[in-house]
Amino acid sequence: MSPLESMRLALRALAANKLRSALTMLGIIIGVAAVITLMSAGQGVQVYITEQFQGIGSNILFVIPGTFENRSGPPDAQRAPRPLTMSDVEALADPFRLPDVALVAPELDRTVTLVAGGRQADSQLQGVTPEYAQVRNWYPVVGGFLSQQDLEGRSRVAVLGQTVVEDLFPDNPYPIGETVRINGMPFEVIGVMEEKGGTFGDQDDTVFVPLTTAQSRLFAARAPNGEYRVSFVLVESTDEELMDSAAEQVRAVLRERHNIAFEDEDDFTVLSQSDLIQTFGQITSVLTTFLGAIAGISLLVGGIGIMNIMLVSVTERTREIGLRKAVGARRRDILSQFLIEAVALAVLGGLIGIGIGASGAQLISSLIEDFRSVVTAGAVTLATTVSAIVGLASGLYPAWRAARLDPIDALRYE
Repeated sequence: MSPLESMRLALRALAANKLRSALTMLGIIIGVAAVITLMSAGQGVQVYITEQFQGIGSNILFVIPGTFENRSGPPDAQRAPRPLTMSDVEALADPFRLPDVALVAPELDRTVTLVAGGRQADSQLQGVTPEYAQVRNWYPVVGGFLSQQDLEGRSRVAVLGQTVVEDLFPDNPYPIGETVRINGMPFEVIGVMEEKGGTFGDQDDTVFVPLTTAQSRLFAARAPNGEYRVSFVLVESTDEELMDSAAEQVRAVLRERHNIAFEDEDDFTVLSQSDLIQTFGQITSVLTTFLGAIAGISLLVGGIGIMNIMLVSVTERTREIGLRKAVGARRRDILSQFLIEAVALAVLGGLIGIGIGASGAQLISSLIEDFRSVVTAGAVTLATTVSAIVGLASGLYPAWRAARLDPIDALRYE
C-alpha cells in the first residue's frame, strides 16, 4: 500500500469519529498553546530587559562597592563592603590615568519623604553631579538640570521626575519655582525631567538634588575615614569599543587606591551594560526553559490521551484489521495506518495549538504596558516537532499491537 493510500485511510478513520478525535487532540492543543505562550512571554522578558538596560545610556560602566560574593551566604560570613568615596570619584576622573574614560557621575541614593501643597509622597532621591544628565542621556523637559554652581554651593534645589510631579503637583505639570520639602527641608524646584519609564521600577519616581547637598545637608554620608561616600559611580567610556579597556583602567586605579595586593580579590565590582544584559539574560533563559518544561507536561498528558484512544480504536476495529489482513494487507500496512492516525492527531492539534498560543502571546502583550511577547520560529518549530514526536511515540504500541493481530482470531472477534 502506498503512503498516500495509508494517509487517506487514516484520515478517513479519524473523520468517522470527529468528536472523539477533537477531544483527543485537546491535550496536544493545550500543551502546544501553553508552550508557545509561555516561551513567547519569556522571550519578551529578555527583549524587555535588553531594551531597558540599553535605555540607561550608552557606553556605561557601573562601579559598585563590594562584590557579589560577600553579599551572599549566611549573615555571619558576610563582610561590610568598603564604600566608594569622593576621593575615588576624583581619581576615576583623572584623564591621564584613565584616557578611555569620558565622564564620571557619582550617585548617592536614598528613599525620602516629599511634601508639597499638602500632598505627601515617598520617592527615590538621587544626589548627583551635573555630568549625570549627559551620562544617562536624560535631560529636563522644562527648566534646567543641576549646575556646577549648585554643586559647589550645596544649594537646596531639586529636579523632579514626571511621577513625582503628578503626585505632588497634579494641577501644575511645570512647577518651576515651587517649593518641595525633602525630609522636612525646603528645596526649590528648578526643572522637570523628561519621561523615562521603568527598568525594574519607575525611574520617573525620582527627585534629583546636588550630590554635595545630599551628602552634607540631608544624610549622614561619611565613610569611616571621614570622607563623603557615594552609593555607586557611573563611568562613561569614550567609545563603545573601548569599554573593556576603560573597565581595566577603573579596576587598576581603584585597586591601587584601596591598597589591594596582587593576589587579593577586588573589594568593588565593575559591570558593563553587556554584563548586566548577559546576567539577566541567563536568568530569564532558565526561567523560559522552566516554564516551557512545565507546559510540556501538558504535551505528555496529551500523548497519553492519544495512546489511550488508539488502543480503544484497535479494539473497536479488530474485525476490520482481520479483514484487511485476510485480503492481503501486510503487517507494515496496518502499522503505518495506525501510526499515521496518531501522528495526524498530534500534528493537527499542534497546528491549532500554535495559533492559540500566538493569540495568547498577543493577549499578554496587550495586558501589560510597554511589554511585547516574542513568538520565535524556534518556539514554533520546537512545539511542532515535539507534538509530532509525542504522536509517533504514543502511536507505536497501539500500531504494533494492531499489526500483530492474527487475522483468523481478528475475524472471529465480537
